[in-house]
Amino acid sequence: MQESSNTHAFRLKPGQDLLKSIQEYVVQHHIEAGWVVSSVGSLTDYHIRFANQETGVKGSGHFEILSLNGTVSINGSHLHITIADSTGKTIGGHLLEGCTVYTTAEMVIQTSSKHVFERAVDGSTPWKELQIKTKE
Repeated sequence: MQESSNTHAFRLKPGQDLLKSIQEYVVQHHIEAGWVVSSVGSLTDYHIRFANQETGVKGSGHFEILSLNGTVSINGSHLHITIADSTGKTIGGHLLEGCTVYTTAEMVIQTSSKHVFERAVDGSTPWKELQIKTKE
């Protein structure tokens, strides 16, 4: 199969949940294998899980999205975010539902027609990890 890629560019608006809205876009456009190329914007609320923690941490205020990256798929997505507050203090971790867009979230996602991303427990860790399959 010859690989083709596609670029999706879209904007999330004030009040939208960042993770839910990204996943809704992925489902609506039937993205089986994608990755975040670029994202900038701002939040009023965040919900992030830090490394090796079971639960997330929440906060409210005004935050700039400095980076958002990871893989997206109709079979499950895995995204990390870094944000900064008004003093420049940064935090980052696993993106959870509950991050509310303040003014905008500008998203650019690239996709592959040759691959399918899935998430499954494979024995290498106790978590569902990325499984990359190639379409024939």
